[in-house]
Amino acid sequence: MGPDDISRFHQTLEGRMKESNRSSNVPRFVKRVELVQKQTIMHYQTQESQPFLKIVVALPTMVASCRGILERGITIEGLGSKSFLTYESNILFALRFMIDCNIVGGNWIEVPAGKYRKAARVMSYCQLELDCLFSDLVSHAAEGEYSKMAPFRILSFDIECAGRKGHFPEPTHDPVIQIANLVTHQGEGQPFVRNVMTLKSCSPIVGVDVMSCDTERNILLAWRDLIREVDPDIIIGYNICKFDLPYLIERAEVLKIAEFPILGRIRNSRVRVRDTTFSSRQYGVRESKDVTIEGRVQFDLLQAMQRDYKLSSYSLNSVSAHFLGEQKEDVHHSIISDLQNGNSETRRRLAVYCLKDAYLPQRLLDKLMYIYNYVEMARVTGVPISFLLSRGQSIKVLSQLLRKAKQKNLVIPNIKGQGSGQDTFEGATVLEARAGYYEKPIATLDFASLYPSIMMAYNLCYCTLVPPEDARKLNLPPESLNKTPSGEIFVKPELQKGILPEILEELLAARKRAKADLKEAKDPLERAVLDGRQLALKVSANSVYGFTGATVGQLPCLEISSSVTSYGRQMIEHTKKLVEDKFTTVAGYEHNAEVIYGDTDSVMVQFGVSTVEDAMKLGREAADYISGTFTKPIKLEFEKVYFPYLLISKKRYAGLYWTNPEKFDKMDAKGIETVRRDNCLLVKNLVTECLHKILVDRDVPGAVQYVKNTISDLLMNRVDLSLLVITKGLTKTGEDYAVKAAHVELAERMRKRDPATAPTVGDRVPYVIIKAAKGAKAYEKSEDPIYVLDNNIPIDPQYYLENQISKPLLRIFEPILKNASKELLHGSHTRSVSISTPSNSGIMKFAKKKLTCLGCKAIISGGSQTLCPHCKGREAELYCKTVANVSDLEMLFGRLWTQCQECQGSLHQDVLCTSRDCPIFYRRRKAQKDMAEARLQLDRWDF
Repeated sequence: MGPDDISRFHQTLEGRMKESNRSSNVPRFVKRVELVQKQTIMHYQTQESQPFLKIVVALPTMVASCRGILERGITIEGLGSKSFLTYESNILFALRFMIDCNIVGGNWIEVPAGKYRKAARVMSYCQLELDCLFSDLVSHAAEGEYSKMAPFRILSFDIECAGRKGHFPEPTHDPVIQIANLVTHQGEGQPFVRNVMTLKSCSPIVGVDVMSCDTERNILLAWRDLIREVDPDIIIGYNICKFDLPYLIERAEVLKIAEFPILGRIRNSRVRVRDTTFSSRQYGVRESKDVTIEGRVQFDLLQAMQRDYKLSSYSLNSVSAHFLGEQKEDVHHSIISDLQNGNSETRRRLAVYCLKDAYLPQRLLDKLMYIYNYVEMARVTGVPISFLLSRGQSIKVLSQLLRKAKQKNLVIPNIKGQGSGQDTFEGATVLEARAGYYEKPIATLDFASLYPSIMMAYNLCYCTLVPPEDARKLNLPPESLNKTPSGEIFVKPELQKGILPEILEELLAARKRAKADLKEAKDPLERAVLDGRQLALKVSANSVYGFTGATVGQLPCLEISSSVTSYGRQMIEHTKKLVEDKFTTVAGYEHNAEVIYGDTDSVMVQFGVSTVEDAMKLGREAADYISGTFTKPIKLEFEKVYFPYLLISKKRYAGLYWTNPEKFDKMDAKGIETVRRDNCLLVKNLVTECLHKILVDRDVPGAVQYVKNTISDLLMNRVDLSLLVITKGLTKTGEDYAVKAAHVELAERMRKRDPATAPTVGDRVPYVIIKAAKGAKAYEKSEDPIYVLDNNIPIDPQYYLENQISKPLLRIFEPILKNASKELLHGSHTRSVSISTPSNSGIMKFAKKKLTCLGCKAIISGGSQTLCPHCKGREAELYCKTVANVSDLEMLFGRLWTQCQECQGSLHQDVLCTSRDCPIFYRRRKAQKDMAEARLQLDRWDF
């Protein structure tokens, strides 16, 4: 194309853009079109560069319509009709700006003196507002002084709403009654603002600024003023993205407060709520609401928890119990209105609860070092911090790829994911697991970051891939090519160094530096930053391989990902062969080594020696010997020894983990029921205790006896109910489930009993399985634990034995015992069974109860209320027995009650907590009931 062609192209494009953006009143759409020399990143190219057209449009929103016009094709005078392939045209504007100016997320920027002036018209609520040219910004790399953390202002908040009976609060009807706020400077231990805004009066709280408002409108406006005044950089809370923020905004709409939603830093820009769904293979599908607040990062701890940790329940209560070792009282949403409509004391109680809900997220944020880790991740990958919570993995890799391509003068094509996500390639190898209980040390050989090192060793990249048709045309010398086991061809680094290997080298070198600095560092804050950095670097390096294999991604390239896994498979097989060929009695070693299991990137070897020390020595020898046979930087490392080791099947094992021959580090279990979350606590405790007895105490008979005792307790109804509770999330209503599920049916039944306290969609439903007619389905046997306690309903021990306990136990014991199922699940300990009599069902509804003697249970007739004539002589003894029984139960209940009062932080008020996640809750209910029954017995004595 000559200069005349380019100007004709420019005019034609301008005309087409005008047609498609009629509503816009921009004088010129296409700012400029210029010819540049670049090279595409796809496939190995022999010539240096090719001509590309660079098009600059007036507004970021016009990029998409311009791309559409070019891809559909335009007719240019003298050149005819042409359609164009566009490059780098689907990159988010913020990211484009950051890449062009060399800015990464969480980095320090300098505006040099004399290069800026005060803004002519003030457009924001920022403290400083300047105008300067984008090319004058100086971006500092996060090194030395510039790796320090900014003193962010962090606002943690929580709202309370007064719902109607039987309904979860809805913004169309239910008022916001309290908002608690804590503001902290990043890195400081204590908040410098603590306040709570309440509707109607509220008694004072120590150390907290209580602001009472007389109308709901005033609360909302007071909160908006607080945000303007404090000007937080980060807004945090628990479930704020799905509940608190959207609720406040929708509530303000209902009350017609037009000036409320201006919460961002841009003047007169209103916050809007959009429904979004986020889905990725790593994190699954999550529904959420997207609330854009300009200039403030929203950090919802619930979303962060769901991404980074697998827990049995994500309520703030159980997350705090897990990480902080403390709980809060759980006030059910149905009694909040009663507290609000009480007096200023009951409202104070609610305010304390609300403040605790704002304080715990701040504690979690500090404890889990979230700000450090996320800022470091943003610095490493170069994306804004807000992307880390709202986007998946591939945007991070894309950002690194674009930055590298810019340095190398390469451009990235717009490949829309052609796959449906169904095209697959052969995955990693898992060597056959030889299940069993190994009482000799098992050495584990691991590949250090296997996939990244394969990509570096064999120079696998988009720009080194040679397609089969080019391989014949270019006739390259075979010694400068790598042919991968899956049949693809890549050039060696002598001809062209790949971009992905370069990114990986930088990431891993930076990780090495960070780990070295971490060893030197003394200051805890500096250590937090460095630890966050090395973790971010590790995650980023590992996600590069996933990016090339994501068939629905930005730039999939299955040739790379299938080559990586095929090399990985080859290496695991190669390692197995070398170990078993070298370490033999023929070669002068004591025993023949055998590989008992191999995973994606590790191999477990039994060298046959009996001490951990010898196994470590041989492990190191094997690792060094085998590493020597691989292309650098692939390296096999010896890390740990398992001894003893229980291998159940692939991806399921347990063992003691040794890195030091003197003492084991921990008990390590993978894929075993200690970590599953849909089982009851009994299974978890049983499995954990068995593994402890088998591995740590080496006492298999003891473990077997423990199992028998537990099963016997279960059948004799001696097990605490809280151990039998199973919880499942109620994700949709009963009609939407295809198959009847226990927890859904129970929620329906509870709704009929009392709609006010029944679980709603989104709650986790706790249930136990109770005895029912023969052949009843599990979903007919589910019942609410509280209802079971109150009505003395018998549970179904057989169900727990067959459906919950037996499978996990047999998995553990089958490799150890000959006929495990016969020994554990049948036998004398399963013969005696005790069943409690229900007080409200079946024929008992019609029975008339007669008084029985307190001594021998014979039916009493006549005037006596307590004893039959036979037992009259033992009156004193029996009376003392009854009194002692009552006092024991009172003491137990008193202890549990005090425990609950301590948890709620006050010994002067009733306990309101109904946390279904807490084991004490059920014990307290049971103790309360037993005590009441014992007192009734005591009242029958009339002296």
